Amino acid sequence: MANARFIRVVMSIPQFLVYLFLCVVCILSKPTEKKDRVHHDPQLSDKVHDDAQNFDYDHDAFLGADEAKTFDQLTPEESKERLGKIVSKIDEDKDGFVTVEELKDWIKIAQKRWIYEDVERQWKGHDLNEDGLISWEEYKNATYGYILDDPDPDDGFNYKQMMTRDERRFKMADKDGDLIATKEEFTAFLHPEEYDYMKDIVVQETMEDIDKNGDGFIDLEEYIGDMYSHDGDADEPEWVKTEREQFVEFRDKNRDGKMDKEETKDWILPSDYDHAEAEARHLVYESDQNKDGKLTKEEIVDKYDLFVGSQATDFGEALVRHDEF
Repeated sequence: MANARFIRVVMSIPQFLVYLFLCVVCILSKPTEKKDRVHHDPQLSDKVHDDAQNFDYDHDAFLGADEAKTFDQLTPEESKERLGKIVSKIDEDKDGFVTVEELKDWIKIAQKRWIYEDVERQWKGHDLNEDGLISWEEYKNATYGYILDDPDPDDGFNYKQMMTRDERRFKMADKDGDLIATKEEFTAFLHPEEYDYMKDIVVQETMEDIDKNGDGFIDLEEYIGDMYSHDGDADEPEWVKTEREQFVEFRDKNRDGKMDKEETKDWILPSDYDHAEAEARHLVYESDQNKDGKLTKEEIVDKYDLFVGSQATDFGEALVRHDEF
């Protein structure tokens, strides 16, 4: 009996050491998740696009997921009334018709509402004189004012370099060159990847981040080093090996061993499938009663359940789900 107890005690020691070792490994191990610098247009909805079942995908695409939920609480009459008001906003040239292009623009705005909400939050903190504009001086003072008083902060971060980079981006966003940003220009400054005329600055900043040897290019090791740090690891994760192959086979198009500005642009700003345009064409096709390629307010409201939800559509879907069970 004593021997049995001794064996259990002896066996527990190596088990404990193994457990302790695994804990240390978990603590010290670095994450191997891939850093993604590629800017993709997100999906319009996480729901399945199957109009034979419901129009949930279309509602999310047209309104944005959060706003779509609010329509589900409205009566059909209320949904139609609010939809009619939205149509007036979509018709940008006020000619009484909604074109595919106007509908596409609206969908993109609806999908990126979070960007405009972010701009609104930051606007209040930077428009110091509340004149409806933000000058570079206002932004600089609001963001870096306390740093300018202490050019050598304790944390060692190079704020002056960051400020210079911000100023360059601000000037790029400022179309008329007066160093005063309208709300649209300020949006381009904060979210440059959303604007065609700002894409060069996105590429430039990305290359500066990754190009460690300062030669103006991104070589293979810089490309991998931006995503993954070896830290003495003998074996790379499989995705790192795949990225090496991607660099050689697809990123470095001219096979000179490095990515230039155009190759970097093709990498981080790919020409994706335009989900908003595809959805706009779908909505027009399904609602265009006279097949003239554009929609009147009446055509849209007549097909309101395709564009927005209501208590009726939500209740109907609930019945379908109930019947399935």
